Amino acid sequence: MTDREELKQKLRDNFAGKIVRKDLTKKIKEGANVPVYVLEFLLGKYCVSDDEDIIERGISKVKKILEKNFVRSDEAQKTLSILRSKGFYSVIDKITINLNIKTDTYEAEFSNLGIKNIPISAEYPEKYDRLLSGGIWCMVQLEYDYNEEDKKSSPIKIAKLNPIQMPHVDINELKEGRKAFTKEEWIDILLRSIGMEPDELTEREKWLLLLRLVPLVENNYNLCELGPRSTGKSHIYKEISPNSILVSGGQTTVANLFYNMGKRTIGLVGLWDCVAFDEVAGIRFKDKDGIQIMKDYMASGSFARGKEEKSASASMVFVGNINQDVDILLQTSSLFDPFPPEMGMDTAFLDRIHCYLPGWEVPKFRPDHFTDDYGFITDYFAEFIRELRKTQESDALDKYFKLGKNLNQRDTISVRKTVSGLVKLIYPNGKYDKEELEEIIRIALEMRRRVKEQLKKIGGMEFYDVNFSYIDNDTFEEKYVSVPEQGSSTLIPEGICNPGHIYTVSSGKSGMIGLFRLETQILPGNGKLTCNGIGNDREARESTQNAFNYLKANSNRISQSISTTTKDYIIQYQDLQGIGMTNKLSLPTLIAICSIALTRPTLSSLAILGDISVSGTVSKVDNLANTLQVCLDSGAKRVLLPITSAGDLGSVPPELVGCFNLIFFNDAEDAVFKALGVE
Repeated sequence: MTDREELKQKLRDNFAGKIVRKDLTKKIKEGANVPVYVLEFLLGKYCVSDDEDIIERGISKVKKILEKNFVRSDEAQKTLSILRSKGFYSVIDKITINLNIKTDTYEAEFSNLGIKNIPISAEYPEKYDRLLSGGIWCMVQLEYDYNEEDKKSSPIKIAKLNPIQMPHVDINELKEGRKAFTKEEWIDILLRSIGMEPDELTEREKWLLLLRLVPLVENNYNLCELGPRSTGKSHIYKEISPNSILVSGGQTTVANLFYNMGKRTIGLVGLWDCVAFDEVAGIRFKDKDGIQIMKDYMASGSFARGKEEKSASASMVFVGNINQDVDILLQTSSLFDPFPPEMGMDTAFLDRIHCYLPGWEVPKFRPDHFTDDYGFITDYFAEFIRELRKTQESDALDKYFKLGKNLNQRDTISVRKTVSGLVKLIYPNGKYDKEELEEIIRIALEMRRRVKEQLKKIGGMEFYDVNFSYIDNDTFEEKYVSVPEQGSSTLIPEGICNPGHIYTVSSGKSGMIGLFRLETQILPGNGKLTCNGIGNDREARESTQNAFNYLKANSNRISQSISTTTKDYIIQYQDLQGIGMTNKLSLPTLIAICSIALTRPTLSSLAILGDISVSGTVSKVDNLANTLQVCLDSGAKRVLLPITSAGDLGSVPPELVGCFNLIFFNDAEDAVFKALGVE
């Protein structure tokens, strides 16, 4: 028996009647505009065999039921006409029930059939309370009996109602069934349940797709996923779960989303487990206070409207497209750039996002990415992950680990929520070991650190503490977690650079602080300096010329070996983070020329800060705390710093200062000697 056959048999043994072959769903779905959970309910009922004849007969039966009973909006009047002529008829439609307090009766509203105020027995909303909160798909037996004497009453009566979506799931049955599967098998089942074929995915891609499910199992979880098109970002929230709603088009109101004060009714956050916004670039609130209310809700799960404070548990998901290369986006702006400016530049809003899922790592889906194998019936799957919302596993990590000191309260809450969601999904029975939990913690830390890295870019020093870590309770070993796309930590290489290779950190033309590299060549000549990479930037060019003029006048004070008359120097300037060339190049240029002329490299992992005037006067570093943070992110271990900046160290967090060997210099010659390690 193959691994797949064995897994299929395990599913039959432990979850009989709750699984379906996903290719059957795909086969019918392509020709019928029917929600997946309606389809799979019928397929699970009529196609529960491996016998192809039985399956074919079952598919035929399902197609006939859909053709005959599924109500299409454009055929609503035709259906009503059939009901009138026959006197009875069964329909599949989405039913919502409302309480009419004037008559003290319950009334049903049919979504596709377009009729409302249809009397219904109180037993149904009492038995299936989801009918009262957003409605569910049902098979309904209708009767038609027109009463000439009572023309005000509806001739349409509901004889019987059966929910197609599962009204209840036995969570203990799920926990018991989970014991039969390994971690890898269970992850594969979860992925097949949402229609994906795990054999076509890498381990990393599997985890990223599982993260999309966390807002459905965790209350008040805020997730952001930006990436290319055709990666299925909104698929789960639109098709897979009947408990989530996808807000398309972007424009919404506080009344629609949170609370309608006129009608005194709760909005989407009170009716759904998850509210997903498609195309974040288009999110607009008609109300001025919309984003502020959203921020309050994302932070606490509550919001104030009028004199009342309301609470809800819906998670918030923001999905959208990134239209350019991520490396370019990281250099020129931030990974939140696709958001509208009132959100994408609001650090208070962005800080409330618990997880930034890197959508650019999810493959563009091809036909072979969609499974033809068995997974859970969508509605069973949706209901058991909804049931998992009632439990909390946010303290799961405490048994084996604790979080590092760089995580503040919001970071800690975010990581714990992600850990809780993934633990509930993969280990619903609570059985996991230390290594399995560590795997989840590393993912949770990475997803929150991605948010923090971008906050640091936008908000500066307030968000300097991005070096996330966790500590093993047994060995006290501290392990750090990085984000793959943040390559800046290796920009300044470890070890000794070649002579004439210099790194400096300062503000660029855009005003942002970044890292710049100078690479220098020396050739026989007549004392000419050639500067490449700074274009027509007049201030930058003047700064480099200042350095050369200073060297001409003072080279003997540094070394007799440096010639400004018989040698030519060529320097290539590189803006490593795309923020626009800096004009603070005099000191770095001076050190670069001296380094190549003396064939002596600078100290290892050194970043040079500060600048000099044409007369050699040292200027102190602007915005020292942020500048040192960039040095740390760029991989610097030593920092050459003007003594005039020593007084500003009080504004820098001690943890940040402690990351470097700070080397102070008094004047230009002192800076050259100390950079080159000359005593």
